[in-house]
This record gives sequence, C-alpha cells and structure tokens, in this order.
Amino acid sequence: MAHGESEAAEAIGLAFLAAADELDEERRAVYGDLVLSSLNAAARRKLEAMMKSGYEFQSEFARSYVAKGVEKGREQGILEAKAHDVLAFLEARGLEVPVEVRERVLASTDLDELDRWIRRSAVITDARELLAATGS
Repeated sequence: MAHGESEAAEAIGLAFLAAADELDEERRAVYGDLVLSSLNAAARRKLEAMMKSGYEFQSEFARSYVAKGVEKGREQGILEAKAHDVLAFLEARGLEVPVEVRERVLASTDLDELDRWIRRSAVITDARELLAATGS
C-alpha cells in the first residue's frame, strides 16, 4: 500500500497475483481488493490491459476472478437479450410500448420474470398488462 502510487505499483500488483494462490478465497478477495485499490491508475490499467489482451494469469486468484467476471457478463447478456425479446415481441404484435413498461422490462434482473413476460406478451392486448399481471 505504501508503494502503490510509485513506479513499483505494477510489480506490486503482479506479485500479489502470484502470491494470492496461497490464500483462502475470502482472504484473496479482501487482500486483492485492498492491494488493487491502492495501486495507481496506470498500474490498474496495465493489469486490465493484460487481461484484455489475452494474457493468461498464472495465479488461481486471478483466474477465479476472471471467470467470475465472464460468468457475470454472460448472465447480464442473457438478461438483456430476454428483455429485448419481450419488447420485440410486443412491438411485432403492433402493441405500443409505453416508456414506463420499456424501462421496467429493461431494468429487470429476474430471468423467471422475463420468461413469464415473454409468454405473457403473446396474449395480452395492451403492453401495460405485462406489468399488471406480475404485480409490478
């Protein structure tokens, strides 16, 4: 932490990633957050660039957080796709989609709810009924 703003910041980040394998998951998360938050912006950008460029992290710590990020991104993509499916289905049926309905659908983080809305959008006659049916 004392040298996170110095020229050694990048080396500190890499050293932590290499050493983190020896820690249990909870400590890796806490210490990792502490170390990374103490690094200067250039060092954080460098580590992020390494990750984006296809650099394969050597530590289990780094690989586990990359995997978590990938999974979270996949889940977010599924949510967004389903929300757009609901809206596209309503629009394809010629139903006007009010702003409040559009915003609520796009804000949903519940896959089951989105699935219900996809099915419901096939039978309703007004897009506002989509939200009324779920108590939203």
